[in-house]
Amino acid sequence: MNVRRLIPTTAVAGAVVLGLTALSACSTSDAADGGNGDKLKVTASFYPMQFLAERIGGEHVAVTSLTKPGVEPHDLELTPRQIGSISESDYVLYLKGIQPAVDDAIKQSGVKNTVDAATLTTLENHGSEVSGHDHGHEEEAHEDEGHEEHAEGDGHNHGEEGGADPHIWLDPVKYAEVAKGVGKSLEKADPDHAADYKKNTEALVGELDKLNTAYETGLKNTATKTFITTHSAFGYLAERYGLTQQGIAGIDPEAEPSPARIQEIHTIAEKEKATTVFFETLASDRTAKTLAKDTGLKTGVLDPLEGITKKSQGADYIEVMESNLTALQKALGAK
Repeated sequence: MNVRRLIPTTAVAGAVVLGLTALSACSTSDAADGGNGDKLKVTASFYPMQFLAERIGGEHVAVTSLTKPGVEPHDLELTPRQIGSISESDYVLYLKGIQPAVDDAIKQSGVKNTVDAATLTTLENHGSEVSGHDHGHEEEAHEDEGHEEHAEGDGHNHGEEGGADPHIWLDPVKYAEVAKGVGKSLEKADPDHAADYKKNTEALVGELDKLNTAYETGLKNTATKTFITTHSAFGYLAERYGLTQQGIAGIDPEAEPSPARIQEIHTIAEKEKATTVFFETLASDRTAKTLAKDTGLKTGVLDPLEGITKKSQGADYIEVMESNLTALQKALGAK
């Protein structure tokens, strides 16, 4: 016992890492024989990617997420161990433009099977979504300002690639497109289990189609089409179902909105009969509460689904999206 204790734990850890590296060097050429038993070692950048990998990979994958539950994905800084684990993966699934630290680490990892979900569907520009309202020149000026504030304060890398909005997973139709691409790439990475990946992909796409139908039906007849949110993450969702997202100029969820923006939101809320300011589960509700108090609006939760925690209104992507639908129906006065 005492002799073993004399061996420093760091040396043991180093040996383990070396062993894993050697294993992964062998396993990347034949991904099906990954280092975790015969499971494919999958690294996912954050929850929406983890959900796809787990649901499509099923029993054939061991999935590690780089973003722990409750951590804002765009604030993520990787530890040396996490950077090492990316290099040891058989397959990496990420979404470029959300987490610059992850994008850099993946670029340097040398992993053959890396899949950027943004390439599996089409990205669009949404900015701060101050559109759809006739404020004349004033609106144009504010939109420019909104884009700048959004790019800085929101933590997302909207500036790159023409300011494309990365929140594709909040549109079930786009998310289903990504799921199909992930399924095909897993079939290629691990051909021995291709039939299972195909079957799992079809089942998930079926669930996402059902979710899309529920949104279409549930949001068809509403008293208003405008919702206000502290985090401008819902551009794709709004576009898909004919709604208008009013982001609080994309300001960091922790920051106070300017008096001018509060006044503008107040005017929009009155004109568009908006009832609710939405905040998210992973950030403070202070901005939403300040705004609600100053404008006489209610507050509610609209979850951008960047991670699942005990506070989440559901155990997984599908359940939380159903809760989001209920929240939107209530706020928009669905008939």
